Amino acid sequence: MNNLNQLKHTNSGNFFLIAGPCVVENENNVFEVACTVKEICNKLEIPFIFKASYKKANRSRIDSFTGIGDIQALEIIQKVKTQLQIPVLTDVHTAEECELAAKYVDVLQIPAFLCRQTDLLIAAAKTGKVVNIKKGQFLSPEAMQFAVSKVKDSGNENVWITERGTTFGYQDLVIDYRGIPVMRNFAPTILDITHSLQQPNQSSGVTGGKPELIEIVAKAGIAVGVDGIFIETHPNPSVALSDGANMLQLDKLERLLKKLIKIRKAIHE
Repeated sequence: MNNLNQLKHTNSGNFFLIAGPCVVENENNVFEVACTVKEICNKLEIPFIFKASYKKANRSRIDSFTGIGDIQALEIIQKVKTQLQIPVLTDVHTAEECELAAKYVDVLQIPAFLCRQTDLLIAAAKTGKVVNIKKGQFLSPEAMQFAVSKVKDSGNENVWITERGTTFGYQDLVIDYRGIPVMRNFAPTILDITHSLQQPNQSSGVTGGKPELIEIVAKAGIAVGVDGIFIETHPNPSVALSDGANMLQLDKLERLLKKLIKIRKAIHE
């Protein structure tokens, strides 16, 4: 974490938080979320990294929202970084995107479906940015050591793993918490508590979710010792342009984080 110069509260003993809207919808939405989460994290002394996808390449239907334009969205994310003085993260989907996105953000995130793409991992590693690899819904925790090795063997030691659930049948995901300590042997490990509650492959072509279970999943993750928590949040998930079905409503975030801090303190006593 020391390579993120703008990351605050790193000596607080708390988990770190990656949070933000699923995708850049517009500048006002991005700044509302970023400012609110920053204020909460400063109050609670939680290291905070802002997250927003500059575009969505993996959507169920061709008419799904994919973004407002690559450069426009990346410039908004960079504006959050410079104006709020916080590190920022976005997804990349191809080797070519890595060089572009690295000009604007501190952390490049590899989507779960792409975690085995060697050229993508090498390209992300060679930017020198932190690389956050989401564990594929189809992979064992043990298999993530090879994804991590691809980044490290490319000369970049700054790599994280994010657990986001494992495919259970066609339309559900489950979290195997036994995998958290396994993956922590390879790299700092984060639990994505919102995407882990997705219900993909719906007949409507719109991914569902179970946001009512966010608190339960988050508490369990902290209890088993994750290094960080990943939360997508929005002022009004019902009108969000992507992943609204599993996002946490923004005004519920502070209460949840306070509970997680108590659990974190209890397990470290």
